[in-house]
Amino acid sequence: MKSAKGNGVRNNRKGNRIRRILKYLYLRFIRLRGQPHDIALGIAFGIFAGSIPIVPFQTALAVFLALIFKGSKITAALGTWISNPLTWYFFYFYSYKIGAWILGLRSTHKVSHAILTSIHDGESIWLIFRQAMAAGGGFMAAFLLGGLVLGAVFSIPSYFVSLRMIRYFQTYRTNAGKVGSCRTNNL
Repeated sequence: MKSAKGNGVRNNRKGNRIRRILKYLYLRFIRLRGQPHDIALGIAFGIFAGSIPIVPFQTALAVFLALIFKGSKITAALGTWISNPLTWYFFYFYSYKIGAWILGLRSTHKVSHAILTSIHDGESIWLIFRQAMAAGGGFMAAFLLGGLVLGAVFSIPSYFVSLRMIRYFQTYRTNAGKVGSCRTNNL
């Protein structure tokens, strides 16, 4: 079936489907139930794990931390989305630079340049992972140490920001329900 412009109707349906999914996820996030501390803690653990360059294991680490410290496992998994193809270059570059600086390694390493070029070119994550593993222990130590530092730098403020936002949304939702019930009673 074609529209007046000759475009397939399927494209419009696909766009609507993506919008519906995004709206659904947004509403699910806004309507999360639980203590604000638990939800914010989950977000902070997700951002912490998402900042560490261990791409295939970020969600598992975030959920594991949320289990141990009694945070929200759902928001921990959502928080790892800070690490995505748009932010990998930033995280990987600064993870290595910070880790190399702490360990006293050369900050211009041929392997780090090759990995960052692979990320920039959109290479497979598994190819990038194999390059990093082949680089050796010093490179991996710098990479992971820098990721831990970035994780701490981003996750601590994210806890306080998300805690404040969650409290606001929950207060707003509670007050909106009371206002709506007063209107109904007055009719």
